[in-house]
Amino acid sequence: MKIVAIDLGLKRIGLAYSVHKDIVTPLPAVIRKNRNQAASEVKNVLREWEAEAVVVGIPLGGSSEDEMRRRIEHFMNLVAFEGEVFYQDEAGSSKEAEELMKGKMRQIRDGRVDSLAAMIILQRYLTKKQ
Repeated sequence: MKIVAIDLGLKRIGLAYSVHKDIVTPLPAVIRKNRNQAASEVKNVLREWEAEAVVVGIPLGGSSEDEMRRRIEHFMNLVAFEGEVFYQDEAGSSKEAEELMKGKMRQIRDGRVDSLAAMIILQRYLTKKQ
């Protein structure tokens, strides 16, 4: 199954892709100018990679879970994705992504860390699913 993971942020949207359970690749992030532009670019990525499912990172169990779920559902409605949407706990994924970069690029805000976080979210989802 072709799956795209989304780490939805207010400034950048990290993306990752998997077609095999054991291989997950970060994709270029979307720099968010406004929600319609971001939704359009994410929709294009989903189409380009022929995504059959989307895994979205969400802070599960926290006080912000309901609000974040509402925001994510609204964003995914704008994207108008017709495949399945799954949610995966994103707790600590950004810190883990920064650690993968070993601090070298932490100050660069081009979305690389965000897409690595999306990769981690997708790896967690695939591991949980096995």
